[in-house]
Amino acid sequence: MTPVLAVLLTVAAGMALFAIMGVDPVRAVGIIFLSPFSDAYSLSELIVKATPLILIGVGLSLGFRAGVWNIGAEGQFVIGALTGGAVALAFYDISGVWLLPLMSLAAVAGGMAWAAVPAFLRTRFGTNEILVSLMLTYVAILLLSAMVTGPLRDPDGFNFPESRIFHDSALMPQLFEQGRANAGFLVALAAAATGWILLGRHVVGFQIRLMGQSPRAARFAGFREKRIIWFCLMVSGGLAGLAGMFEAAGPVEQLVPALPAGYGFTAIIVAFLGRLNPIGIVLAGFVIAVTYIGGEAAQIQMQLPAAVTRVFQGMLLFFLLGMDLLAGFRFRLRLPRRANVVETP
Repeated sequence: MTPVLAVLLTVAAGMALFAIMGVDPVRAVGIIFLSPFSDAYSLSELIVKATPLILIGVGLSLGFRAGVWNIGAEGQFVIGALTGGAVALAFYDISGVWLLPLMSLAAVAGGMAWAAVPAFLRTRFGTNEILVSLMLTYVAILLLSAMVTGPLRDPDGFNFPESRIFHDSALMPQLFEQGRANAGFLVALAAAATGWILLGRHVVGFQIRLMGQSPRAARFAGFREKRIIWFCLMVSGGLAGLAGMFEAAGPVEQLVPALPAGYGFTAIIVAFLGRLNPIGIVLAGFVIAVTYIGGEAAQIQMQLPAAVTRVFQGMLLFFLLGMDLLAGFRFRLRLPRRANVVETP
């Protein structure tokens, strides 16, 4: 119940924050949590936001279960979009059903290659993968900016830092006529189902769980720690790269410097809100997606600052970690004891 309590506490703290800002807290919270379900277009946008969060969150959950802390999924997301988009631009004048699968393979390979750097440095030199993966995120963002202002820039784009609009064969199929939800959501659900089966029904999942709970016991059982580290980082990097390609070939339809939207970092909250369980991550992805869509609606209707969404997400992670910690304690009411007074004759 700690995720549910964390969400309720986040709502309560958000209402207090809105009251301090001089904004009607009931109306603000109502807009944030109810407006995403108001019409078909908002529901479609909810799926658009939840898709990368679910994909990246499932990959991160495997590593977190094993004690492998990949904090650079945002960089792998960007590299996946860049490599997949480069394939789309390379075959700009050629159409075919094979183009999207080729773009997906390139995106997975790009994300895995970016995640291979912290995997190699940790298994070879014992380097902290948190710092390496995090710093590589900024390298990836700068690389994307350099490519869209250089080799991948649209020749007819009046010198703007952006690529060409992808060909129709390189765009994700739409799920509905209205909105931008695409087939990437079905892939995200398939990834969550595969992750659930892997963790609960496969020997690799058992090795991952044992490595995270007791590394010493895992080594005693003969499990190879380096192999688990490589596996977790490759899977999380590949899924993050695939999510990046879905974003570029879906709602964005091109490569732009503003492509990284923070999904890689927000997916960390999604993973923990879902209790590192792939099925729970699907639900958590929609909860966080609600804050994205509702936060944007609150900004428009009530003139709230753009940081409202980030504040909600940060408070949610804060309360979630706090509830997980306090769940292991019991509260006791202790009354002060009266001192025994011994009277002397």
